[in-house]
Amino acid sequence: MKFAIAFANTGPFINPDKAVAMAQAAEAAGFESLWTVEHVVVPADYQSPYPYSDTGKMPGGDDSPIPDPLIWLTYIAAATKEINLATGILILPQRNPVVLAKELATLDFMSNGRMLLGTGVGWMKEEFDAIGVPFNERGKRNDENIAAMRALWKEDKASYHGE
Repeated sequence: MKFAIAFANTGPFINPDKAVAMAQAAEAAGFESLWTVEHVVVPADYQSPYPYSDTGKMPGGDDSPIPDPLIWLTYIAAATKEINLATGILILPQRNPVVLAKELATLDFMSNGRMLLGTGVGWMKEEFDAIGVPFNERGKRNDENIAAMRALWKEDKASYHGE
């Protein structure tokens, strides 16, 4: 059985010292991985229902800080040796697949292969609106981004032609 810590980049672990202490303690205790969450922005009084609670609201409220998962994981990678570094989830349709493929490959390389990628399409329309990404295209964007990143990781001279 493998053990992991979810929501690792939230709550008290947004503090750098507490994040490192938690990660090192988890690694020493034999935990397999740390899993982060992502929201680029959480608009105040969002109306989109959070699909994983009876109240329709995220735990922690709309003012809970959520550090960028890749930057947070990079910081943790430098302070640990074995624990896997995971996104659970990265909201893929909100990201540029070429830039993200490079960021993920760099983090995986610099951490000696400890990067685990979990992606999702997102649920908060207001967040997509705030960053100018069409909410109703997120499924298609997700699929195309995955295909583009796979091409970049597998081919020496990659190309991908999506919509």
